[in-house]
Amino acid sequence: MQFIENRTFDEVEIGATADVSRALTKQDIQRLAIVSGDVNPAHMDATYRTSDSFQEVVTHGIWSATIISSLLGTELPGPGTRYVKQDLAFHKPFVVGDTLHLHLRVTAKDAATHTLTMDCSCKNQRDEIVFDGSVDVIAPTEKIRRPRVVLPDEETHPPGTCFGEWIERTRDIPAVRTVVVHPCDELSLGGAMEAAKRGMIVPILVGPAEKIESTAKTSGLDIAGIEIVDVPHSHAAAHRAVELVRAGRADVLMKGKLHTDELMEPVVDGKLGLRTERRMSHVFALDVPHYPKPLFVTDAALNIFPDLDTKRDIVQNAIDLAHTLGLDRPKVAILSAMETVYSKVPSTIEAAALCKMLDRGQITGGVLDGPLGFDNAVSKTAAAAKGITSEVAGDADILVVPDLEAGNMIAKQLVYLAGAEAAGIVLGARIPIVLTSRADGTAARLASTAMAQLFAARTPSLPV
Repeated sequence: MQFIENRTFDEVEIGATADVSRALTKQDIQRLAIVSGDVNPAHMDATYRTSDSFQEVVTHGIWSATIISSLLGTELPGPGTRYVKQDLAFHKPFVVGDTLHLHLRVTAKDAATHTLTMDCSCKNQRDEIVFDGSVDVIAPTEKIRRPRVVLPDEETHPPGTCFGEWIERTRDIPAVRTVVVHPCDELSLGGAMEAAKRGMIVPILVGPAEKIESTAKTSGLDIAGIEIVDVPHSHAAAHRAVELVRAGRADVLMKGKLHTDELMEPVVDGKLGLRTERRMSHVFALDVPHYPKPLFVTDAALNIFPDLDTKRDIVQNAIDLAHTLGLDRPKVAILSAMETVYSKVPSTIEAAALCKMLDRGQITGGVLDGPLGFDNAVSKTAAAAKGITSEVAGDADILVVPDLEAGNMIAKQLVYLAGAEAAGIVLGARIPIVLTSRADGTAARLASTAMAQLFAARTPSLPV
C-alpha cells in the first residue's frame, strides 16, 4: 500500500520545491465541463487552439487550481493543507495534447498564521511558460500519514475511438463488392448505404425488391443506381447471396434483417456454400472506454461448444483479423474459470493444449497464455495479485472463450455495463462476413464493414 505524508509548517524550509507533470486529454476537458457546468464550445472542441476570451481564462483558472491543489495536498506541504489564494497570470492557452510541468517553490513563511507563500510556474512540453504567479497556503502543524487514495478506473478514450480509426483507414483502399442480404429495414439498409456513401463498399442488395424500395422511400435513403437482385423472401436472399459470391461477384457478405442461422445455412453448406479447410468463427470487436485498446472476443456467435481443433481455428482466425487491423503480434488470452490446469475443468486443459500448439507451429502470428481468468487477462493488478507473470496477462488483445454462452455473456456485459461499442465479423469462409445484430446502429455496422474491407484487401477471396 502506498502512503502520503505531509511536511508540517516547521519542517518546510524556504526554498523547498515540488513538481508534477500532467498531460491534458479530451476526457479532462469533458470531466471539467461536467463538474463546472462550463460547456463553452471553445473548451469542448478538441481542435481549438487559441483564445483570449474571458471564458477561456476562467477555464484556465479552474484547471490550474486543480493541478496546483493536487500538488499542494499530496506533496508540499501535503495532507492537512488549506489553499488560501492564488495570483496567476496566463500567457498561453493549453490545449488537448499539451503536457504541463508545474513547479512550486516556497519563498516565504509567516509563523503567526502558519502561511506559506510559493512561486508557481507552469511550462508546456515546448518549455514555454503557460502560467506563473504565486499561491498562499496554510500549512498543517500536525504530522499526517495516510494511505494514498486509489482513484477508480477512468475512460482511456471516448467510446468508438478505435472504430473511428479503422473506418479512417479504409479511405486508402478501394471499395469492396458487397452482397447485402435482405436489407429490408432502416438500420440494415441505412448502414449499407452509409458505407457505400463513404466509398467502403459497392453494394448489391439481395431481397424482395418492392420491400427494399419501400424501406428506402420510408427511410429517406437514395438507392438510385444500386443493383437490386429480386428474390421473394429472406431465405431465398441468403441462398442467392451465396450464389453471387461463388460466381465471383462479391468480396464481402453483409447480413441484413434476417436471423444469423438463416444467413449461415447456405454459407456452411458442404457442397454449395463458402467453406474452407478452416472452421468459420465469429469475432466480436469491442471498443471499451476503460480499456486502452480494442478487445476481441471469440467465438460468441457461431460455435456453441467448440472442441480443441475448432478452437485452434477460432484462435487463428482472430489472430489473422488482428494482423489486418495493425497488431503485429496480438496477445491471446485463453479464458477459463481459473488460472491453473485442472483435470475436472476441460477448458483449462484445452487452454494449455492451445498454448503448446503455438510452440509447435500449429498456431502462428500471436502470443498465447492460458488458462486465464477474465480478470487476469485484462487487469495487470489482478494478475499481479495472483502472482501471474506473462506477456499476455493484464494486456490481452484477444479473449478466447470456452464456449458460445460464456462469450456472449462477456460481450454483452461489456456493452451494457462498461459502455463498449461492439462490431462483428465472421472469418474462415471464402470471404469475410459482416455479421451484426439486427438492432445494431450505423456506427457498429460501419466498424464491422471496415474490418471486412480491410481484411478483404489484405486477404483476397479464395476461389470456389
